[in-house]
Amino acid sequence: MTALADPLSRLRPTVKEPELVFAPSLLPGDWRSHGVDCPFPFRANGRLGMTMVGWDGRGYQTGLAWHDGERWSEPELVFRRDPDSPHRRHNAALTSLLRDPDLFGTGELQRIDGWYYGTFHAYPEAGYEEGSAVIGFARSRDLVHWEETGGLLRPEEGGTWERGGLYKSWLMRHDDRFWLFYNAKDRATGAWVEQTGAAVSDDLISWTRLSDEPLLPIGRPGAPDDRFASDPCVLRMDDGRWAMFYFGLRSGGQAVDLLATSPDLRHWTKDPVPLIEPGAPGSIDDWHAHKPGVIRTGDRLEHYYCAVQRRNEPVRIGEDLRPEMRGIALAWTPLDS
Repeated sequence: MTALADPLSRLRPTVKEPELVFAPSLLPGDWRSHGVDCPFPFRANGRLGMTMVGWDGRGYQTGLAWHDGERWSEPELVFRRDPDSPHRRHNAALTSLLRDPDLFGTGELQRIDGWYYGTFHAYPEAGYEEGSAVIGFARSRDLVHWEETGGLLRPEEGGTWERGGLYKSWLMRHDDRFWLFYNAKDRATGAWVEQTGAAVSDDLISWTRLSDEPLLPIGRPGAPDDRFASDPCVLRMDDGRWAMFYFGLRSGGQAVDLLATSPDLRHWTKDPVPLIEPGAPGSIDDWHAHKPGVIRTGDRLEHYYCAVQRRNEPVRIGEDLRPEMRGIALAWTPLDS
């Protein structure tokens, strides 16, 4: 079988860039001192941008960077913790913006009455993902100043598979409805599993879950996603099907980026072949290669992801020692003209 016979071949990255696109600053007190995670690439007025989540040893906050055609700007902190908020006191992880849903489109952000809309998740306690997180909604005129809008999606309102807390979400608009894909865990502590489900809304305020069960469950024992099936990135292919880029974690193993397809956004078929796997020892992603953000740029399909390198010598950040280097990397595949 030739590559042309496989309609998914254009979605499989063939090139990995060897250096991180964004690395942690390693500066104590900085919003991204300990790690950079969850890339979300987009365009606004034709300009390529990216939001990303930074970890500072206490919680998550969100930054924004722009590409000038040659290089990325230094990320600016735009979505901060809110000491007066019961859910954003320690964490504010903005993970998706409403954008063009076509995989081979521009990725241009979509405004509603002049507003950009995004989704975030927030854990209620200080520390690394401490407590059961909620998903919230925010809007902005300029992508720098944000205000919360609508309500919250709460884990206790969903099925048993999501009672431990909600994770990364993906907001999109299709057939005059808003869709929210998200992954969640079944318990707040211990050896939980993460799976992916969805909710729909007509007004960005009231949300209805599509099912009490996950739409993308974990795989069978031994599968690359037998513990986690997480971090959905959902885009429409040019044959009308939907592609869900997501990451899988194998029990006792490494995280990889994977792909599932659907004709209707409800029923998903997994492709067993990973899109991106960890690299050789010493490479920027020798531990995990996961959390996809996908966009077309010119004649290539770019796949940004979180690259995690296991360190033999821990990284020092002030008084903290980290066993890993966590940043954002880029893989891509050329597209036919």
